[in-house]
Amino acid sequence: MTMTLLTVRTAAARLGVGYSTLKQWIYQGRVRTTQTAGGHHRISEAEIDRLTTPQRPSSATRRASGSGLIVALSGRNRLRGFVEEVRTDGLLGQVRLRIGDQLLTAVITADAIHELRLKRGDAAIAIVKSTEVMIARERDARDESPTIGGAAHARRARS
Repeated sequence: MTMTLLTVRTAAARLGVGYSTLKQWIYQGRVRTTQTAGGHHRISEAEIDRLTTPQRPSSATRRASGSGLIVALSGRNRLRGFVEEVRTDGLLGQVRLRIGDQLLTAVITADAIHELRLKRGDAAIAIVKSTEVMIARERDARDESPTIGGAAHARRARS
């Protein structure tokens, strides 16, 4: 049985995406190809079928995977920035984003960092879930000392 191989341009047309988009998918490892002796990528019909067949995992194996393109997201609080620092230690990792002149630090799983392929200088988006936002205020001249919670208020009330 012979396997039909398509050029990247032909495959892009079949998939309904741009040539440069498909090339990026190839470089990212999302599309399997074979290469000619001259180094040109060729895509099999089977790979086109894999990419065009809807993936519907069973409820037992349903999970978020990196195989699809997110087209919409319910979170409305999106902050665009650049990765300033990535650190991992065991199961968790820390990602620091520079958003304008501010830094935002997120603690996420090391697996998520690996799947997102995050590295310094990458563009990234922080999505803030409203139930997870904390509010703080900066210390001003009338504050006696920096405190957490109501400790300063409790001391003043006892005096």
